[in-house]
Amino acid sequence: MNWYEKLNEYFPIEEMKSRKHMEMLLKEKSDVYYKDEGQNHVLMYAEFKTFIFIDYLYVSSKSRGQGLGHKLINTLKTKQKPIILEVEPVDYEETDSEKRLRFYQREGFKHAQSIGYNRRSLATNEEIPLEILYWAPSNEDEEMIYKQMRKMYEDIHTYKDEQIYGKAYQSAEEVLSYDEKRDTDDIFDVLKEKV
Repeated sequence: MNWYEKLNEYFPIEEMKSRKHMEMLLKEKSDVYYKDEGQNHVLMYAEFKTFIFIDYLYVSSKSRGQGLGHKLINTLKTKQKPIILEVEPVDYEETDSEKRLRFYQREGFKHAQSIGYNRRSLATNEEIPLEILYWAPSNEDEEMIYKQMRKMYEDIHTYKDEQIYGKAYQSAEEVLSYDEKRDTDDIFDVLKEKV
């Protein structure tokens, strides 16, 4: 199974970029968009001057619990830049969502509660509510994370979207919002309630 098939099998269709989109990013944005691939993992990420965005992190089921995900995250942490990623809300019928959240909590990620993030999937036309997690080596605040997330959305998620998909993704203004008084619980509190 190649790297794209692994990702496509693991991640929900509404969260997946097309293979063409990802291959164009790897080729045309090779100065910022990278693939780290091994027999048991695929890590797709964008590294900008001031932050890193994890687009996809896949660790094969047979390798989970052996420290591979921790090693991959630690490699990114050594760059001493904020690390940002998107997660779906916990779905108790899909146990991997809870496991992913617990993994990122163990790795020291925080929930950016001030950032609202809802985007429409070009694959399914569904509205997808996602949450932003981040790791900040120098105590960067959520407003800074929001600005970095906007840059990533515009440079990576919507890259040549009309050419690739035949229509444009929503603008960053439609998808992302920043509100310090946003009424949302810390996504990690859900895990505490379950213990």
